[in-house]
Amino acid sequence: MQTRGAPKGLFGLWQLCQHQPLSDYQCFTRADFASNPRMVSCLGNGLFMEINQEPLIERVLTAEEQKKLTPDDVLRGLREGNKRFAAGNLTLRDHSKQIRDAVNGQFPKAVILSCIDSRVPVEDVFDKGIGDLFVARVAGNIVNEDILGSMEFSCRVAGAKLVLVIGHEYCGAVKGAIDQVSLGHLTGLLQKIQPAVHACSDYSGVRSAKNPEFVDMVIRKNVELTVQNIRSRSSILHEMEKAGEIKIVGAYYDMDNGEVTFFG
Repeated sequence: MQTRGAPKGLFGLWQLCQHQPLSDYQCFTRADFASNPRMVSCLGNGLFMEINQEPLIERVLTAEEQKKLTPDDVLRGLREGNKRFAAGNLTLRDHSKQIRDAVNGQFPKAVILSCIDSRVPVEDVFDKGIGDLFVARVAGNIVNEDILGSMEFSCRVAGAKLVLVIGHEYCGAVKGAIDQVSLGHLTGLLQKIQPAVHACSDYSGVRSAKNPEFVDMVIRKNVELTVQNIRSRSSILHEMEKAGEIKIVGAYYDMDNGEVTFFG
Protein backbone atom coordinates (compact mmCIF):
# COMPACT_ATOMS: atom_id res chain seq x y z
CA MET A 1 0.00 0.00 0.00
CA GLN A 2 1.36 3.44 -0.92
CA THR A 3 1.66 5.82 2.05
CA ARG A 4 -0.93 8.58 1.73
CA GLY A 5 0.55 12.02 1.26
CA ALA A 6 4.06 10.91 2.19
CA PRO A 7 7.10 12.63 0.67
CA LYS A 8 9.51 10.55 -1.37
CA GLY A 9 12.46 8.83 0.28
CA LEU A 10 13.54 7.82 3.77
CA PHE A 11 14.82 11.34 4.49
CA GLY A 12 11.38 12.68 3.64
CA LEU A 13 9.72 10.03 5.80
CA TRP A 14 11.95 10.97 8.71
CA GLN A 15 10.93 14.60 8.35
CA LEU A 16 7.30 13.56 8.01
CA CYS A 17 7.39 11.45 11.17
CA GLN A 18 8.93 14.32 13.12
CA HIS A 19 6.27 16.82 12.12
CA GLN A 20 3.10 14.95 11.14
CA PRO A 21 0.82 12.70 13.25
CA LEU A 22 1.39 9.06 12.36
CA SER A 23 -2.37 8.49 12.35
CA ASP A 24 -2.47 10.31 9.02
CA TYR A 25 -0.46 7.54 7.33
CA GLN A 26 -0.65 3.82 6.76
CA CYS A 27 1.64 2.13 9.30
CA PHE A 28 2.84 -1.44 9.61
CA THR A 29 4.11 -3.72 12.35
CA ARG A 30 7.59 -5.28 12.62
CA ALA A 31 6.11 -8.58 11.37
CA ASP A 32 4.80 -6.83 8.26
CA PHE A 33 8.27 -5.45 7.64
CA ALA A 34 9.89 -8.87 7.98
CA SER A 35 7.57 -10.30 5.32
CA ASN A 36 7.90 -7.41 2.87
CA PRO A 37 11.40 -6.29 1.78
CA ARG A 38 10.01 -3.09 0.24
CA MET A 39 9.32 -1.52 3.64
CA VAL A 40 11.72 0.73 5.49
CA SER A 41 11.60 1.82 9.11
CA CYS A 42 10.07 5.09 10.16
CA LEU A 43 12.92 6.29 12.39
CA GLY A 44 12.37 6.59 16.11
CA ASN A 45 8.81 5.28 16.16
CA GLY A 46 9.10 1.50 16.05
CA LEU A 47 6.64 1.50 13.15
CA PHE A 48 7.19 0.95 9.47
CA MET A 49 6.06 2.55 6.24
CA GLU A 50 6.25 1.19 2.73
CA ILE A 51 8.42 2.52 -0.08
CA ASN A 52 7.88 1.22 -3.62
CA GLN A 53 11.56 0.46 -4.15
CA GLU A 54 13.22 -2.94 -4.33
CA PRO A 55 16.21 -3.02 -1.96
CA LEU A 56 19.83 -3.44 -2.95
CA ILE A 57 21.42 -6.19 -0.84
CA GLU A 58 25.13 -5.91 -0.04
CA ARG A 59 27.49 -8.16 1.89
CA VAL A 60 30.79 -7.81 3.75
CA LEU A 61 33.76 -7.17 1.46
CA THR A 62 36.47 -9.82 1.11
CA ALA A 63 40.23 -9.13 0.99
CA GLU A 64 40.32 -10.01 -2.70
CA GLU A 65 37.46 -7.66 -3.51
CA GLN A 66 39.03 -4.84 -1.51
CA LYS A 67 42.35 -5.28 -3.31
CA LYS A 68 40.70 -4.89 -6.70
CA LEU A 69 39.07 -1.58 -5.80
CA THR A 70 40.58 1.71 -6.91
CA PRO A 71 40.20 4.97 -4.99
CA ASP A 72 37.84 6.18 -7.73
CA ASP A 73 35.73 3.02 -7.32
CA VAL A 74 35.35 3.74 -3.62
CA LEU A 75 34.56 7.41 -4.17
CA ARG A 76 31.96 6.45 -6.76
CA GLY A 77 30.42 4.01 -4.29
CA LEU A 78 30.12 6.71 -1.63
CA ARG A 79 28.50 9.08 -4.12
CA GLU A 80 26.00 6.42 -5.17
CA GLY A 81 25.33 5.43 -1.56
CA ASN A 82 24.58 9.02 -0.60
CA LYS A 83 22.19 9.34 -3.53
CA ARG A 84 20.33 6.28 -2.22
CA PHE A 85 20.27 7.77 1.30
CA ALA A 86 18.93 11.12 0.14
CA ALA A 87 16.32 9.41 -2.07
CA GLY A 88 15.32 6.91 0.59
CA ASN A 89 16.40 3.82 -1.36
CA LEU A 90 18.52 2.41 1.46
CA THR A 91 20.10 -1.02 1.29
CA LEU A 92 18.49 -3.70 3.44
CA ARG A 93 21.15 -5.67 5.28
CA ASP A 94 21.19 -8.76 7.47
CA HIS A 95 23.35 -7.32 10.25
CA SER A 96 23.52 -10.57 12.18
CA LYS A 97 25.00 -12.31 9.14
CA GLN A 98 27.36 -9.40 8.44
CA ILE A 99 28.67 -9.56 11.99
CA ARG A 100 29.40 -13.27 11.58
CA ASP A 101 31.00 -12.71 8.16
CA ALA A 102 33.28 -9.95 9.49
CA VAL A 103 34.38 -11.65 12.71
CA ASN A 104 37.66 -13.01 11.30
CA GLY A 105 38.84 -9.85 9.54
CA GLN A 106 37.90 -6.47 8.13
CA PHE A 107 38.56 -5.04 4.69
CA PRO A 108 36.93 -1.58 4.63
CA LYS A 109 36.81 0.57 1.54
CA ALA A 110 37.49 3.96 3.17
CA VAL A 111 38.30 5.84 6.35
CA ILE A 112 36.04 8.80 7.10
CA LEU A 113 36.76 11.67 9.49
CA SER A 114 33.53 13.28 10.66
CA CYS A 115 32.28 15.60 13.37
CA ILE A 116 30.68 13.95 16.41
CA ASP A 117 27.32 15.57 15.62
CA SER A 118 24.57 13.01 16.28
CA ARG A 119 22.61 14.28 13.28
CA VAL A 120 25.26 12.97 10.88
CA PRO A 121 25.05 9.16 10.93
CA VAL A 122 28.08 8.48 8.75
CA GLU A 123 27.41 4.89 7.66
CA ASP A 124 23.78 5.70 6.88
CA VAL A 125 24.67 8.88 4.97
CA PHE A 126 26.70 6.75 2.54
CA ASP A 127 24.41 3.70 2.78
CA LYS A 128 27.20 1.47 4.08
CA GLY A 129 27.10 -1.38 6.56
CA ILE A 130 29.25 -3.44 8.88
CA GLY A 131 32.84 -3.76 7.67
CA ASP A 132 32.52 -1.10 4.94
CA LEU A 133 34.10 1.93 6.62
CA PHE A 134 36.54 3.04 9.26
CA VAL A 135 35.01 6.08 10.98
CA ALA A 136 36.88 8.58 13.17
CA ARG A 137 34.75 11.22 14.89
CA VAL A 138 35.76 14.38 16.73
CA ALA A 139 34.05 17.75 17.17
CA GLY A 140 34.80 19.95 14.18
CA ASN A 141 36.33 17.03 12.21
CA ILE A 142 39.84 18.27 13.05
CA VAL A 143 42.89 16.05 12.70
CA ASN A 144 45.42 15.23 15.42
CA GLU A 145 48.22 12.71 15.95
CA ASP A 146 45.88 9.95 17.10
CA ILE A 147 43.56 10.34 14.13
CA LEU A 148 46.50 10.48 11.72
CA GLY A 149 47.79 7.22 13.19
CA SER A 150 44.35 5.69 12.80
CA MET A 151 44.21 6.80 9.17
CA GLU A 152 47.67 5.38 8.49
CA PHE A 153 46.57 2.05 9.96
CA SER A 154 43.36 2.13 7.92
CA CYS A 155 45.16 2.68 4.61
CA ARG A 156 48.66 1.21 4.95
CA VAL A 157 47.77 -1.82 7.09
CA ALA A 158 44.08 -2.52 6.47
CA GLY A 159 43.93 -1.53 2.79
CA ALA A 160 41.38 1.31 2.72
CA LYS A 161 41.52 3.20 -0.58
CA LEU A 162 40.06 6.57 0.38
CA VAL A 163 40.43 9.15 3.16
CA LEU A 164 37.35 11.36 3.36
CA VAL A 165 36.99 14.42 5.59
CA ILE A 166 33.36 15.46 5.89
CA GLY A 167 32.12 18.67 7.45
CA HIS A 168 28.46 19.45 7.91
CA GLU A 169 25.97 22.28 7.87
CA TYR A 170 25.20 24.02 11.20
CA CYS A 171 28.41 22.73 12.84
CA GLY A 172 28.38 23.74 16.51
CA ALA A 173 32.13 23.34 16.89
CA VAL A 174 32.76 25.81 14.07
CA LYS A 175 30.28 28.24 15.62
CA GLY A 176 32.13 27.91 18.92
CA ALA A 177 35.46 28.62 17.23
CA ILE A 178 34.04 31.70 15.50
CA ASP A 179 32.76 33.07 18.81
CA GLN A 180 35.94 32.01 20.66
CA VAL A 181 34.10 29.88 23.21
CA SER A 182 36.17 28.87 26.26
CA LEU A 183 35.21 25.70 28.16
CA GLY A 184 37.64 23.25 29.69
CA HIS A 185 39.33 20.96 27.16
CA LEU A 186 36.96 22.20 24.45
CA THR A 187 38.96 25.44 24.36
CA GLY A 188 42.04 23.71 22.96
CA LEU A 189 39.99 21.76 20.42
CA LEU A 190 38.30 24.89 19.09
CA GLN A 191 41.68 26.56 18.69
CA LYS A 192 42.45 23.96 16.02
CA ILE A 193 39.55 25.38 13.99
CA GLN A 194 40.81 28.97 14.30
CA PRO A 195 42.99 28.74 11.14
CA ALA A 196 39.80 28.25 9.13
CA VAL A 197 38.19 31.25 10.82
CA HIS A 198 41.25 33.42 10.08
CA ALA A 199 41.38 32.16 6.48
CA CYS A 200 37.93 33.70 5.96
CA SER A 201 38.98 37.12 7.29
CA ASP A 202 38.34 38.77 3.92
CA TYR A 203 34.61 38.06 4.26
CA SER A 204 32.82 41.40 3.99
CA GLY A 205 29.72 40.48 6.00
CA VAL A 206 29.18 39.94 9.71
CA ARG A 207 31.83 37.53 11.03
CA SER A 208 29.67 35.92 13.70
CA ALA A 209 28.23 32.50 14.51
CA LYS A 210 24.82 34.10 14.08
CA ASN A 211 25.54 34.63 10.37
CA PRO A 212 24.80 31.32 8.55
CA GLU A 213 26.67 32.41 5.43
CA PHE A 214 29.89 33.06 7.33
CA VAL A 215 29.53 29.86 9.38
CA ASP A 216 29.10 27.86 6.19
CA MET A 217 32.20 29.46 4.66
CA VAL A 218 34.30 28.51 7.70
CA ILE A 219 32.90 24.96 7.75
CA ARG A 220 34.01 24.40 4.17
CA LYS A 221 37.40 26.07 4.74
CA ASN A 222 37.93 23.89 7.82
CA VAL A 223 37.45 20.76 5.71
CA GLU A 224 39.88 22.08 3.10
CA LEU A 225 42.55 22.83 5.73
CA THR A 226 42.07 19.46 7.41
CA VAL A 227 42.72 17.72 4.09
CA GLN A 228 45.86 19.82 3.68
CA ASN A 229 46.96 18.95 7.23
CA ILE A 230 46.60 15.24 6.54
CA ARG A 231 48.82 15.51 3.48
CA SER A 232 51.43 17.68 5.18
CA ARG A 233 51.58 15.86 8.50
CA SER A 234 51.46 12.23 7.31
CA SER A 235 54.26 11.26 4.95
CA ILE A 236 52.74 7.78 4.73
CA LEU A 237 49.38 8.98 3.44
CA HIS A 238 50.97 11.64 1.25
CA GLU A 239 53.20 9.09 -0.46
CA MET A 240 50.33 6.64 -0.87
CA GLU A 241 48.27 9.36 -2.55
CA LYS A 242 51.16 10.33 -4.85
CA ALA A 243 51.48 6.66 -5.84
CA GLY A 244 47.76 6.46 -6.68
CA GLU A 245 47.08 3.94 -3.92
CA ILE A 246 44.62 6.22 -2.11
CA LYS A 247 42.81 9.53 -2.49
CA ILE A 248 42.35 12.17 0.21
CA VAL A 249 39.11 14.08 -0.35
CA GLY A 250 36.92 16.63 1.43
CA ALA A 251 33.13 16.78 1.51
CA TYR A 252 30.19 18.71 2.96
CA TYR A 253 26.94 17.28 4.32
CA ASP A 254 23.75 19.30 3.83
CA MET A 255 21.53 18.59 6.83
CA ASP A 256 18.45 20.00 5.11
CA ASN A 257 18.31 17.36 2.39
CA GLY A 258 20.84 14.67 3.31
CA GLU A 259 23.02 15.30 0.29
CA VAL A 260 26.83 15.25 0.32
CA THR A 261 28.91 17.55 -1.89
CA PHE A 262 32.40 16.24 -2.63
CA PHE A 263 35.24 18.73 -3.10
CA GLY A 264 37.76 18.41 -5.90
